[in-house]
Amino acid sequence: MQQLSRLIAILTLLKSKRILTATELSQKFEVSIRTIYRDIKKLEVAGVPIITLEGRGYSLMDGYVVAPVQFTEKQANALITAQHLVNKSNDASFVHDFEEAMTKIKSVFRTSIQQKSELLHSKIRVFDFKQEIISSNALSELQLAITNFNETEINYRKADQVDSTFRVIEPCAIFATDNKWILIAWCHLRNDYRAFRVDRIQNFKILPSQFEDRKFEFESFYKSRPYNP
Repeated sequence: MQQLSRLIAILTLLKSKRILTATELSQKFEVSIRTIYRDIKKLEVAGVPIITLEGRGYSLMDGYVVAPVQFTEKQANALITAQHLVNKSNDASFVHDFEEAMTKIKSVFRTSIQQKSELLHSKIRVFDFKQEIISSNALSELQLAITNFNETEINYRKADQVDSTFRVIEPCAIFATDNKWILIAWCHLRNDYRAFRVDRIQNFKILPSQFEDRKFEFESFYKSRPYNP
């Protein structure tokens, strides 16, 4: 990759991620860390307000606006394909928010890319004959609870139970398997981590009270208790 292309790519990454280290960038672009140092210096000389966080990495000053990103045809196709996959989700809130995001993203496509993406959109279908009819409308709110560390009240019904149980949880992470979204949370009722199928959460309320970050790690969770839907 030529230096100019790399500089533009670094700037795009800095805008899309809060903090990046020189090591991450050197591995990403397969260049030396010294080369990354020189690239960062060139961006600073060009007027890009890069903040160096000692011992942590690089970040952009809040409020700095980068010119609209141009998508390649393959990148646009990847987004269109992702849209079809998202539309198969059983969670209405997630589908709605992704549709709104895609509308904004498509607005910066070049005219030729827009035309081709619309053509591809009409020529993709995603079939899933095993999909369950249970739906949900909580994923978007639960994602906010995860990133803002908000305690959450839920009424949860297990597959083998008729009645639901009331719980106060600390949402930690989510994953998807077999077209089902799974929320991992610290459950105050069980005083331990538990996995909850989002489509089995019958009612929920995001509380204003916040919890301390428990530093959840997927690897440790999987080792101690493999998920069994």
